[in-house]
Amino acid sequence: MEDPAALVRFYDDAYSREPAEAALYSRWRALGAVGKADHVIALCTRAGVSPGGTFDVGCGDGALLSELHRRGFGGRLAGVEITESAVEIARARPEIDSVECYDGLHLPAPDRAYDLGVLSHVLEHVPDPAALLAEVARVCRAVVVEVPLEANWSARRTGKREHAAEVGHLQRLDLSGAQEIVARAGLSIAVELDDPLPLEVHRFFADSRRARVSSTAKWAVRAAVHRLAPRLARRVFTVHYACLCVAPAA
Repeated sequence: MEDPAALVRFYDDAYSREPAEAALYSRWRALGAVGKADHVIALCTRAGVSPGGTFDVGCGDGALLSELHRRGFGGRLAGVEITESAVEIARARPEIDSVECYDGLHLPAPDRAYDLGVLSHVLEHVPDPAALLAEVARVCRAVVVEVPLEANWSARRTGKREHAAEVGHLQRLDLSGAQEIVARAGLSIAVELDDPLPLEVHRFFADSRRARVSSTAKWAVRAAVHRLAPRLARRVFTVHYACLCVAPAA
């Protein structure tokens, strides 16, 4: 799905579901936004970044910006997205100051317009992630990147590979691959973290008692392995990696 027009059609379809399905996935995005906001705030706190303006590139329906606003974090909140259907949803949120449609490559903002940029679960969807990250770094003084680390044993399974393709993943990253994207963009990593995801995420689509028990057990094993042996965890199953990137000091 490297054709930009195909990517736009894919996301238009994703935000134009029938009402019941749209409501389900809206709740899913809101739940994901809680963890994403946790990561943004934790990284900024550790790096000493207190943004007066935050720019979410690939903001989707605005769920992350809304969650940051709910927590009183980020200052002036703005976003861009490649599909009008998502922009329309995000613009309806009064807590977000501005949302614009963009071409997926060039940002409609001047240099250093924002203190903080966010690329949360975006770079795995684009053919040249380093170029997009460099463009965000042009506009923002610091950038939080979050990606799933899918180069692992579990994600090699046919069903997992097919699902990744269905949701538009073009990049299959491990930790070194994610760090290499940052380096290729001409940036350095100030702080970083990874997360095996909370129980609520693992149980979200469990629609029976058996499924809930299974997903709870899966979460417990993953959380324990990640806590005791994080390097092994990244080799065995998918975790989410996030880092705060800055331009190297001159």
